[in-house]
Amino acid sequence: QVQLVESGGGFTQAGGSLQLSCAASGRIFNINSMGWYRQAPGKQREMVALITRSGTANYGDPVKGRFTITRDNAKNIVYLQLNSLKPEDTAVYYCIAQPSGQSAYWGQGTQVTVST
Repeated sequence: QVQLVESGGGFTQAGGSLQLSCAASGRIFNINSMGWYRQAPGKQREMVALITRSGTANYGDPVKGRFTITRDNAKNIVYLQLNSLKPEDTAVYYCIAQPSGQSAYWGQGTQVTVST
């Protein structure tokens, strides 16, 4: 089992910044990709950013150039820096850890709210 504990998030105005963190523990030895998805009310969950153990990052189109994902393999933590936030970024953000050849693990979610 893998446990994911998210922190960060909260409330900010448009143009502001936030940082999310996700710490993984448990059977983490075979986790390759980690990252973030988000889900806004009435919408499907969408990929925000993913990063491999070697540091290769992939971003969803809506956040390219504004969000940055980084990973500390020694501490098993993945970070998401959210800059130039827009009201449409408002969503619950979920951490994901993808072990090789197994189903993904999900965090409990953290709310990000961006006002106009």
